[in-house]
Amino acid sequence: MDDESPLLRGPGHPLGHASLLAAEPLDRYSQDELTARIAALEAEIARVQAHADKAADHRRLAESIFSSRQHD
Repeated sequence: MDDESPLLRGPGHPLGHASLLAAEPLDRYSQDELTARIAALEAEIARVQAHADKAADHRRLAESIFSSRQHD
């Protein structure tokens, strides 16, 4: 895996390690551990959403630049 590959990408599945979370048995976790896990996953969702929003903004900007050049 190179430095630019997200850690969540692993062999065998498009989402890699993230896909393993969905298959992990949860019965060995305490209520406190489950609450902490939920908080960590919610924080990760927020981080990924912020990155996706930033990428979408970047793409819209690039498209607006290149579409305005085509009209010149």
